[in-house]
Amino acid sequence: MLRMHFSAGDIARTRVADGPDPFWEAVLSLHRVRERRAQPELTGWRGRVLRNAREPLSLLLPLVPARGYFPDFLTPAASADGFEAGLDALLSTPRRELHTQIGRLAADGAAPRGLARSVGEGRAPALRRLADALRDYRRIAFGRSWQRVRARTEDDRAWRARVQWCSGTEAMLRTFGPGIRWRAPVLEADYPVDKDIHLDGRGLLLIPSYFCSAKPVALADPSLAPTLVYPVSRNRPAPAAAPGTDPAGAHLARLLGHTRAAVLQTLAGDCTTSELAGRAGVSLSSASEHAAVLRAAGLVSSTRQRNTVRHSLTPMGLALLDGRTDPWS
Repeated sequence: MLRMHFSAGDIARTRVADGPDPFWEAVLSLHRVRERRAQPELTGWRGRVLRNAREPLSLLLPLVPARGYFPDFLTPAASADGFEAGLDALLSTPRRELHTQIGRLAADGAAPRGLARSVGEGRAPALRRLADALRDYRRIAFGRSWQRVRARTEDDRAWRARVQWCSGTEAMLRTFGPGIRWRAPVLEADYPVDKDIHLDGRGLLLIPSYFCSAKPVALADPSLAPTLVYPVSRNRPAPAAAPGTDPAGAHLARLLGHTRAAVLQTLAGDCTTSELAGRAGVSLSSASEHAAVLRAAGLVSSTRQRNTVRHSLTPMGLALLDGRTDPWS
């Protein structure tokens, strides 16, 4: 069992990542490639990867055993800023860390050979080969599937973010089901080894993952930023409507009109104007106009970040989506 010990400061610093992490998805999908009885929706994907990614798989699979430990340098925190940022961080891993982590891989029974051994020695050509293998694997495995991964994880992330916004972090930590349990001040998770992690005021980053299987995954090194990767919910129940009310979509459409209601519903998570237009199926100018109207009504807040504007729901907007009259109920 994994136990993550929280303080009051950790509660305040706990958040759900903005979306899927390309390196965590790559590593965890390598586990799914090995599964002969993968879930039905992954059967076609697995076959395509096995046919077309033989070379990158031959280099990457020895670094990611079917069970147990895999090196933390394969999932750098910088990947939150995108694949290339994560790759730069991986290539900049100090030689001592490479040696230590590959050594631990060997100690767990996966004797390093070929590329893994050379990476552990910090050889620049080996690191470049690893980078190329990751690029090729990402292109083959996710080129046609990444939008599906993003859509599934965004739905899960937005739901948990709404719970956190409306009811607080502790309520959000109770949404993960039987495999992850909040027993204040400890978050317990089913895990292959017995382990305690004291957050010590650093907070926790929760990363939704399409390819994570039934159990969550944490970084092996407790000195790194506390991270828990969890499987996205595939059977999340829809919010129940209050007695005597219509479903959210119906009352929103009557109040706002179908298009503006759709815009509001797609804002169940932070997004840019361009993303809002894509989700709602409207033009960029139309998305901007609808966001302005919703902002004037107090349902949406907008902030400018450099050359983009990001929109998110206010508590009143969240309450309207849930069919409640009191934003704080």
